[in-house]
Amino acid sequence: MTPDTPTNPERIFLDGKTFIPAEQLPIPEWPCVVSERPQPTLTAKDDDLFLVTDTMGNISGCSLNDGNPSMGLFCCDTRFLSRLELQIEGRSPVLLSSTAEKGFSLSVLCTNPKIEERLRAETVGIRREIVLNGALFEEIEVANYSTTTVSFELTLSFDADFVDLFEVRGYDRDKQGRLLRLAEPIPEEGTFFAPDGVAPVQTQPPEFLTLAYQGLDGLVMESRIQFQHRQPDYFKGYTAVWRLELASHETQKLGYRMNMFTNNTSSSTVSAAFTLGQAKAAELMEEQHWVQQITRISSDKSIFNRVIERAEQDMYLLRQSFGKYKTVSAGVPWFSALFGRDSLITASQTLMLNSQIAKETLMLLAAYQGKNEDDWREEELGKILHELRLGEMARCQEIPHTPYYGTVDATPLWLMLYAEYYAWTHDGETLEQLWPNALAAMEWIDRNTKQTGYLTYYRKSKRGLDNQGWKDSGDCIVDRKGELANGPIALCEVQAYVYAAKMRLAEIARMKKRLDLSDRWQEEARNLKVRFNRDFWIEDQDFCALALDGNGKQVESITSNPGHCLHLGIFTPEKAYSVAERLRAPDMFNGWGIRTLSSLSPAYNPMGYHVGSVWPHDNALIAMGLRSLGLIDQALELFQGLFDMTQQQPYQRPPELFCGYERNGDNAPVQYPVACTPQAWATGSIFQLLQMIVNLVPDAQNNCLRIIDPALPESINRLSLHNLRVGPTILDLEFERSGSTTACRVAKKRGNLRVVIEA
Repeated sequence: MTPDTPTNPERIFLDGKTFIPAEQLPIPEWPCVVSERPQPTLTAKDDDLFLVTDTMGNISGCSLNDGNPSMGLFCCDTRFLSRLELQIEGRSPVLLSSTAEKGFSLSVLCTNPKIEERLRAETVGIRREIVLNGALFEEIEVANYSTTTVSFELTLSFDADFVDLFEVRGYDRDKQGRLLRLAEPIPEEGTFFAPDGVAPVQTQPPEFLTLAYQGLDGLVMESRIQFQHRQPDYFKGYTAVWRLELASHETQKLGYRMNMFTNNTSSSTVSAAFTLGQAKAAELMEEQHWVQQITRISSDKSIFNRVIERAEQDMYLLRQSFGKYKTVSAGVPWFSALFGRDSLITASQTLMLNSQIAKETLMLLAAYQGKNEDDWREEELGKILHELRLGEMARCQEIPHTPYYGTVDATPLWLMLYAEYYAWTHDGETLEQLWPNALAAMEWIDRNTKQTGYLTYYRKSKRGLDNQGWKDSGDCIVDRKGELANGPIALCEVQAYVYAAKMRLAEIARMKKRLDLSDRWQEEARNLKVRFNRDFWIEDQDFCALALDGNGKQVESITSNPGHCLHLGIFTPEKAYSVAERLRAPDMFNGWGIRTLSSLSPAYNPMGYHVGSVWPHDNALIAMGLRSLGLIDQALELFQGLFDMTQQQPYQRPPELFCGYERNGDNAPVQYPVACTPQAWATGSIFQLLQMIVNLVPDAQNNCLRIIDPALPESINRLSLHNLRVGPTILDLEFERSGSTTACRVAKKRGNLRVVIEA
């Protein structure tokens, strides 16, 4: 017993277990190896789990302020593992190679440093494999490559702080729950802590190691670690120690499985396998099933195919279960959650890939559609949510994300996707089921445009967002002087979304014999177009304002936002061409893509989140607009810049955003330090750009697919789409470029869809 250990520590009885508050129990540990600056990371994801480690596969930060704050194993917005550190004789191994290529797993190969005179450097090979499948699995193979027997201690240190993801992101909390450590073993579960909670070393190895936490809401969260293959020889606190003796060229295997529980129920929605091999097989089988359901896309260029294959795999990885539905989470690590705007845009981008994403996104968001008036959550009748969180801070009402509705554009985007999904699928059952939700969404728009004629936002919740469009950082809505605009704010692209929603829903209403609604929505859309072209147009700039402020004054900065309007038809033709030309000027187009804000603006910052950076999804939408205006060469130039950027990224994966620095010669695109990767609408932009070049226009209701003037870029000669679904028909399309002309042929068709190819 150590001198400062209380002789009668407080006992807490929960779910048949006895716990001691961690602050009353000194825990001896191996020392942390903490970096002074954020290090490169590896990321794995499986449904509602994601893991971020350093390139060694370690999580070595010991507190929120150490190491890389995004590291850890997270589930339901809670960090269930905040330390996972492999050491050999108390020292970090030497990294040889590592990869997260598979997406759901990490592989690391390392060796030993020189350890005094008894273990030469690079004698021992250590191979780590970590897999996620409803739980965390790790297997460690340790091999002796010397000609003599070697002996050493290998250790794995564990810890779990159970902090809320919003804490990791820097949100302050007045109070927190308390860490718990099991006071005594529970024979029926094999759960372990040192006897009476005081002994620093337990010589009889347990089957389980348990870390726990009781939140302010009373919920108890646990990380239960079960060792496999070979049990640790002993423990020091939460460090497992193996005393290994390996003959020449002998290999031994160690391993464990870590499950997460909330009030004795599995925290993950995925049923966990028992071994790493089973987990890996389950993941590969599910991924193969996904691949069989999607449109398979390939070209004659291998580097291009790697980008496409990575995007297909990442879209699979980003799928996440929410109750009985599965849609894409926004991005790892910060936004592995349900987002209205992000999910809707991604679902629209991927209709060519798999329309099921759109269907489940529509159904899920409709289930959460606003039913009350609540300023704290900014919920309103008919409104589509912004963000849903499941962590302790949300459960305790410290943040309004249960869900939070502070978004101005998710509701019209939902209506747009509702119409787009029907055009691709002719799914009348879903159309009919969601019609009441569509009416409620349109009524929300009408109520909120009644006063000014425009859809605006203004924060109501004290912990809500100041800016509620896609550019939602606090410093991005600036005028030509670089000064912040005052709300309520009417963003230009949001009005285009409203225009498109009304025009598209008018067609559906006419099909449903609701001529009253059809005529009204068309008339409202026409009136909106007239007012928009008058009120948003900056005459001396010959460009569209970013927004109108609370006084109806133009927010006159030159931004990428008007590019979202180009393919939606709200501009008059001459204004659309003027916007398209201005977006490609050198202060906007940096060679890789179009910046969020002109480099001539006083507020421009190439490293700013929304004030000078470049976002792939932003550019994909602009490319769609250029294509809709017949500016094919300009659209292909943007396409090529984005693909060139993506090819230079780790794993050929487009990041959420990158810095706005100019492309000069052979310089590489400059990474944004904390960009999410993989990220949903960045991944989706790959498919939207492919949709742009082949220019598919589905009309499943009338059993027709139009292919209008397809155009492959010069970097690709052939492109194939296999297993493309339009309505009930499945078809294969082949595109081939000859000079400046691209031909298309239907290679295979299962169904009676009429395909019309227009040059």
